Amino acid sequence: MPKLLIIVGKLTLFLLAALLLHSDLFSQVESMYKKGSFFAYWGWNRSAYTKSDITFKGEGYNFTLENVVAKDRQSPFSAKIYLNPGYITYPQYNARLGYFFHDNYSISLGVDHMKYVMQNYQTVGIDGYISNSSTKYDGEYVDKEIVLSPDFLLFEHTDGLNYENVEIRRNDVIFKRKHFEILLNEGFGVGFLMPRTNTTLLNNPRYDKFHLAGYGIGAVGAVNLTFFKYFFIQSEAKYGFIHMPDIRTTMNKSDRAKQHFLFSQYNVVFGGVFRIGSKKSTNQ
Repeated sequence: MPKLLIIVGKLTLFLLAALLLHSDLFSQVESMYKKGSFFAYWGWNRSAYTKSDITFKGEGYNFTLENVVAKDRQSPFSAKIYLNPGYITYPQYNARLGYFFHDNYSISLGVDHMKYVMQNYQTVGIDGYISNSSTKYDGEYVDKEIVLSPDFLLFEHTDGLNYENVEIRRNDVIFKRKHFEILLNEGFGVGFLMPRTNTTLLNNPRYDKFHLAGYGIGAVGAVNLTFFKYFFIQSEAKYGFIHMPDIRTTMNKSDRAKQHFLFSQYNVVFGGVFRIGSKKSTNQ
């Protein structure tokens, strides 16, 4: 499943770039996605992150880890995990509900449930100090390096990086037959981060609670295959920026971390388009 998401995501970018070079295609086929329609989808993502400086501050310590590497965490593909409603939130998923407020244009609410896992045993730069932790890590750090072993730090947003966002997208039909359409959609979004951060820092007990930590912005492009007018499969590529200045790290409310980074997603989602009532667009 992870390799498939990457392949489909790259294909999305290729098709989007190629078709945008032939913008005259947009005028040849009228869109069936009209004002007053709704859509909903569910699917899965593969995500990636740039290196990040992470600052940890609390009673007895204040230090910054430099250029920290993190990866996502894919759930192994199985019908039990990916198709069973009881495990539906275990994988990295995307869910969205939208409304066409104008022909071709939609506004939607969604959640991008990514997972962010700091890689242990990497060597990174450290600046700052740690005192009274009763560990071997007490000391002053100025332009030094440290190995991120588990007895020093575990740091994961693994019950979701949870980017809750609002997006505006444009949809255009580029190919149409009786029971089949190909559409492009592209747009941008903004939202907030509600991660459940799993942290074990120095001698502190493990902490793992949801907390409003910051905000994000992003842009998205997608290729949509619609079947029998109402059902679709869609491949998406999304890129954005996340800033979390207020991450909870321990049971002590004064202990905080902060970081920012760029992210990318390659998504495969399944959904439907529907209307409530029979009112038609006035722009036909």
